Amino acid sequence: MIRLYNTLTRKKEPFVPIKEGKIGIYACGPTVYDYFHIGNARVFIMFDVLRRYLAYRGYDVTFVQNYTDVDDKMINKAAKMGITVDELAEKFIRAYEEDATALGILPADHHPRASQHVPEIIELIQKLMNQKMAYEIKGDVYFNVEAFPGYGKLSHQDLEELMLGARVEIDERKKHPMDFALWKKEKPGEPSWDSPWGRGRPGWHIECSAMSMHYLEGMLDIHAGGQDLIFPHHENEIAQSEGATAQPFFRYWMHVGFLNIDQEKMSKSLGNILTVRQLRKTIDPLAIRYFMLSAQYRTPINFSDEYLEQASKALERLNSTVYNVKERLENVAEGSPDEEEGALLDLIESSRENFKKAMDDDFNTAEAIAVLFEFTRQVNIYLNRPQGQKKNILKPVQGFYREINDIFGIIKDRHRTDLQKDIEGLIAEREEARSHKDWATADAIREQLKEQGIILEDTPQGVRWKIAAKDSEETT
Repeated sequence: MIRLYNTLTRKKEPFVPIKEGKIGIYACGPTVYDYFHIGNARVFIMFDVLRRYLAYRGYDVTFVQNYTDVDDKMINKAAKMGITVDELAEKFIRAYEEDATALGILPADHHPRASQHVPEIIELIQKLMNQKMAYEIKGDVYFNVEAFPGYGKLSHQDLEELMLGARVEIDERKKHPMDFALWKKEKPGEPSWDSPWGRGRPGWHIECSAMSMHYLEGMLDIHAGGQDLIFPHHENEIAQSEGATAQPFFRYWMHVGFLNIDQEKMSKSLGNILTVRQLRKTIDPLAIRYFMLSAQYRTPINFSDEYLEQASKALERLNSTVYNVKERLENVAEGSPDEEEGALLDLIESSRENFKKAMDDDFNTAEAIAVLFEFTRQVNIYLNRPQGQKKNILKPVQGFYREINDIFGIIKDRHRTDLQKDIEGLIAEREEARSHKDWATADAIREQLKEQGIILEDTPQGVRWKIAAKDSEETT
């Protein structure tokens, strides 16, 4: 049984969807005023994998991820660039799609935009007005937090505690300092729509309530986002949604832990904001994806060049093994399994069960990756045994890798030319180190290649390399 940690109850709970066999997931997406940073990337990657895994487990998943395209940041950035808010949104939605695709993130089933759902937003606000949970002040509409007894239940704090820890916008017109905007009165140069309270635009929190209800009616199973959204965004979503409907909002709330840069919080003031667009120039995006999956989603994770380099090398070892399996399949025949091969076939089944066990335990990708690498270690032993391999053993091995990759999305469909380019680059680095008598670096590169199943031979004619397997030699 799948068990998920629910922020609402602060404990792991058996996952039971509202509709049998079907799951609705709403994940808060980007505010499209700039390129998204690696903290956002962690959230987007983790819930992409969650969606894939639930589908793998047989559920019919509807995945919704919004674009916030009406927001103070959008308005300010568009004015600074001298373009419209719509033009800004289009630019950075396209940029998000490019960067997300590079990271292996699948498109959501629905990518709604706030600007395209204003009628639903107005309808929801009107329900709150009818329930006396919202009030208007000269064209602005606010939610009355004191009218909702459960306010603070997601962050597990009362109003007084929340006020102490929050930056509260001072507005003497509000009934309570924590009341938040549902509708904002039109200002010159801002996008606006007609409403019962005059022209204006939605507040930030209300869009997610309206759009999740619209696309996931009857399937409000999992609401997902980063830990920074617990308060005020998700807390406010619960208050306004349950205040309007008098029904529970989402059943499970999942939040991804923070990402730090070299042990420091990522912030503009420290100048350490790293965007995926920047990193893609020098780093394999799938190495970033692998790095994010190497930690359980709720734990904080530290991003550094050193850790990313480790992730790159680990991913390269995995991809080299998968490539070697593919190559070997082209050069071997079928035959009756011997005892060692029977054990490898059994390992496929036990690894599959251990992988599911890890993922079922609150989506523990770190433990699942450990299972995958132990399996890979045994596969490499098999690939390097002197008595050779058999097609009917390697085929299910390859099938298992493909099965896992449908979930993790970290294994490349590599060709010999790709592998050759990578290996020759490392050999060139090794030769450079040897020319400077840096024997430690040269030996380290040799060992790195050996771990990937590549054997180097130093000859008078230069360095030759080969895949450590029968009938699979390439020379350079």
